[in-house]
Amino acid sequence: MLLDPTIRHPLYDVAATRRWEARAAAELPPHTLMQRAGLATARLALALAPHARTVWIACGPGNNGGDGLEAAMHLRRWGLDPVVTWLGSPERAPADARASWQRAHDAGVCFADEPPVLQAQDLCIDALLGIGAARAPDGRMAEWLRLLHAGPAPVLAVDLPTGLDADTGAFHEDTTNKIAAGARPTCPGGQKGFESRTAPRHTLSLLTRKPGLFTAQGRDACGQVWFDDLGVAPDEPPTAWLSGAPTPAPRPHASHKGSFGDVAVIGGEALESGSAMNGAALLAASAALHGGAGRVYVALLGMPELRCDVAQPELMFRRAEALPLDALTVVCGCGGGASVKAQLPRVLQEAPRLVLDADALNALAGDDALAARLRERAARGQATVLTPHPLEAARLLGIGAADVQQGRLAAARALADRFQAVAVLKGSGTVIAAPGQTPHINPTGNARLSTAGTGDVLAGLIGARLAAGLVAFEAACAGVYQHGAAADTWNEGRAFTAGALARALSP
Repeated sequence: MLLDPTIRHPLYDVAATRRWEARAAAELPPHTLMQRAGLATARLALALAPHARTVWIACGPGNNGGDGLEAAMHLRRWGLDPVVTWLGSPERAPADARASWQRAHDAGVCFADEPPVLQAQDLCIDALLGIGAARAPDGRMAEWLRLLHAGPAPVLAVDLPTGLDADTGAFHEDTTNKIAAGARPTCPGGQKGFESRTAPRHTLSLLTRKPGLFTAQGRDACGQVWFDDLGVAPDEPPTAWLSGAPTPAPRPHASHKGSFGDVAVIGGEALESGSAMNGAALLAASAALHGGAGRVYVALLGMPELRCDVAQPELMFRRAEALPLDALTVVCGCGGGASVKAQLPRVLQEAPRLVLDADALNALAGDDALAARLRERAARGQATVLTPHPLEAARLLGIGAADVQQGRLAAARALADRFQAVAVLKGSGTVIAAPGQTPHINPTGNARLSTAGTGDVLAGLIGARLAAGLVAFEAACAGVYQHGAAADTWNEGRAFTAGALARALSP
């Protein structure tokens, strides 16, 4: 089954998957789960490459390799010519994998010592390592993995790509370097690594959907994600959710500009040179405006006089000290520089609904007193959403950015618990966490969002969702999903900029 990104899906980590697998194995006849996994793999392989002359199945020594052996048996019986390279042996293989080897052997599957030469219409099946892997592949396995990702044929990974951590979406140790090392010239421009492949990638997630397939390096590594539950129904709460599309709230005819909340954006900074860094604040304000807020105020810090944005005359400019913060949804920190820190005590104390981004987060990271004020907001019933990118999250947590990326779910949870706020950890597969709630991973968005200003747009959009009455966690999930979906559905013939993205939003 192809994963539908508009529907919310449960995600299970390795520990939960293992428990689920053990219960199912105890209730079913021996070898049943592997037979179902192999059949599901073979069916998808046939659908993905119906004209393949050769299917190379690279099998590891464990049960992931057993799934590949089982798939080879089916493909052979269906008239294809699968070629299996197997790192195991009948004497040392787990019982289920040994049974699948015997079935493949009896069906006449070709076992080879070296991978075959493949063409673009052929298929590779990666059945080397599954969720049990604890380290990067080496030796012959590393070489086969490199060849899988260097050739012209599509790759189908069984359960997850070899070397990917199913919980975090990070690769074990130097897996990506081993894949890239000595890549064949078939890669466009002679480049190396996942990014250089033009052949499609697919992943068939078995029994459960794993969080690591949808965040960090997982999205690039997995390509198109498919799923088969192997006929086993879930029996425990999920580790996380893959967000689904939010349901738009209808706007009554008998409404007015005050019906959808007021947003104030506090940011921008006047520099000593006389120039100003106002773009981020104006982008956030534009996103709030086009995202459906009834009225949007802008307070540009350090500006000697009020102004008007002739391109967006709907924006109302005010001095920060003149804003009635207790009646507004506040978006603070977009382009605020050092000037924003002086605004934070009042903002943290008074704003009933607050989005903190960029320079506001950096100010909090270096000030224990401000961090304490932030934590106190929850006890007063005030809603707060933090929108850090990985480096900002690292500053807030006192760790390295690489540590954040190695455990994005854990980092988002830690932010939410430490500051008693909703945490939106941006990046590929943005993670949304809140104290006491199951985190969400967002399925939308692409590399178009890797441009200056798109984070400011997201902050403003979440502000508009808060102002409209959504609770903080729902506002964050809805804003992140819509932000990414706008990039996914972008007209290819239209230039993509943060300003254009903001103007393309809708309530």
